[in-house]
Amino acid sequence: MFFDVVVIGAGHAGAEAAWAAANTGASVAICTLTASGIGHMPCNPAIGGTAKGHLVREIDALGGLMGRAIDETGIQFKLLNRSRGPAVWSPRAQADKAAYGAWVRQALEAHPNITFIYGRAARLLRDSGHASGVKLEDGRTLTARAVVITTGTFLNGLIHVGPDQKPAGRAGEPPTVELAESLRSAGFRIGRLKTGTPPRLDRESIDFAAAVDAGVFHVEHGDSEPVPFSFSTTEPRRNQIPCWIVHTNQAIHALVREHIHLSPLFNGQITGIGPRYCPSLEDKVMKFPDKERHQLFLEPEGIESRELYVNGYSMSLPADVQERLVRAVPGLEHAKMLRPGYAIEYDFVQPTELSSSLETRRIPGLFLAGQINGTSGYEEAAGQGLIAGVSAGRKARGQETVQLGRAEAYIGIMIDDLITKGCLEPYRMFTSRAEYRLLLRIDNADLRLTPRGRDWGLVDDERWQRFQDRRARYERNIVSLRRAKVRVASGDRVTADQALKQPEITLATLVKDGHVSVETTSGHAHLDLSSVEVALKFEGYLLRQAQSVERARRQEDRRIPADFPYLRVPGLSTEMVHRLSDVQPSTLGQALRVPGVTPAAVAVVGAYLHRFEHENA
Repeated sequence: MFFDVVVIGAGHAGAEAAWAAANTGASVAICTLTASGIGHMPCNPAIGGTAKGHLVREIDALGGLMGRAIDETGIQFKLLNRSRGPAVWSPRAQADKAAYGAWVRQALEAHPNITFIYGRAARLLRDSGHASGVKLEDGRTLTARAVVITTGTFLNGLIHVGPDQKPAGRAGEPPTVELAESLRSAGFRIGRLKTGTPPRLDRESIDFAAAVDAGVFHVEHGDSEPVPFSFSTTEPRRNQIPCWIVHTNQAIHALVREHIHLSPLFNGQITGIGPRYCPSLEDKVMKFPDKERHQLFLEPEGIESRELYVNGYSMSLPADVQERLVRAVPGLEHAKMLRPGYAIEYDFVQPTELSSSLETRRIPGLFLAGQINGTSGYEEAAGQGLIAGVSAGRKARGQETVQLGRAEAYIGIMIDDLITKGCLEPYRMFTSRAEYRLLLRIDNADLRLTPRGRDWGLVDDERWQRFQDRRARYERNIVSLRRAKVRVASGDRVTADQALKQPEITLATLVKDGHVSVETTSGHAHLDLSSVEVALKFEGYLLRQAQSVERARRQEDRRIPADFPYLRVPGLSTEMVHRLSDVQPSTLGQALRVPGVTPAAVAVVGAYLHRFEHENA
């Protein structure tokens, strides 16, 4: 069977990769074990959150799936960080887990360029050193011009519940062993990481009303006016369920300490490195002994689902100990545990093996996306999947691969971090990683990226027309507010754009009081107002960041040839030669971000670069 692109895995990275590659015009095969794994949420049944919401907006602006999928299947929507500046506003939504996976599957199945192949990939095929397809365990061969691997936690996956160990990619599904060995034998640097998940509870075994009345559960509702993720969503979102907050106590902490010798995390059974920012219950108790309690969120996994996700209660203790820990939580004294939490170790490829298009330098035509690159989270995986998929599709059709810069998108920041710094622990996106986060807001993701998505073939004519209407409306509103006069507290009449620079004045108030008129469209009034207000209120800061971006771009755009001889550079230490040769940065700007590389070393490289280019010319 021949295809332009073969995508291995149909999780969040695989789904976006297949969708993006197919929209470039490539014929795509998705190789996955079962239909139930398509768009699956094996951990938290939610999309978005701080910085992660930015990634979803960017995926949507480029023409990806995730934003529309969560808008169609979300059951509680919240915009986080409203009390802070617009640079860190981030949407988050609880998903109906089953409905989300079904929506993604239907979208992929309806695409004429996508074919599903059910089976386990065993070995990467190569022709003259170039990736040329995949051989399945059942003997079938999928031949292709490009291959995208998005195997999540399946590469040599090993699950731990107390002393019990079981090879698995996730609960109930076998791991991918042969493919892991195929990558290892190709010379890729393989590491080992760990993640985990909490026990799932039966909702019907919990008396939520009684726990709320007793003051041990706090009800968390969604926003009164939910903000959608997708720029193409026009119908108002609807919150359908509450969530609940509860806290651990000293009795729970004592129970953990009593059984800590049975935890694979603390008895040497697990060697993989876990996420520092999302610690297990054992880590919280043992590493933060001064904390009297830790916050937990009780989150339903769907409207009809009986399963309840205990966010913040990830653990890998024996199942009987987990059951005692569940019932030690106030309000959960009679809760029924449907299945225990577990830790999972898995192999990953050091992402310094990749270029900014997520193509491996070792094997042309092979792209990697998601947890195989050392990241953690559905959103991070999906963002990588989109870039890898577009690049693979374009490469298969004889076109150039694509990339995004740090000043263009959070996706660009993530990929640049990965390929220059590598991973010592699972990577997660934070707003603090963005040097220009005021430029990279959720409200302007479409203005920044939809033209790129159009150029790449991901934005259809209907979506493009809506975007052009939105951009024209935005530009007219800016002009209108620069001309309109309003009276401020001092009694002076000033233009509306100047008035908005005063912190106490908001555009919504000016519109409500009839002082100015702003064009909006159904379903996107919040977006129309916020993008214009931020552009005017923070105009001076935005201008300074744009100037900073331009200065950085001059250095970022200075290309370093792939065959650049670091060994021949006078004055470059052996350590600098080793670090730069290892990562092979493509620009001086990227070289400056390689861990351990000094600005002085980059200056020396820059000086020698001119001589090298002259000699080659």
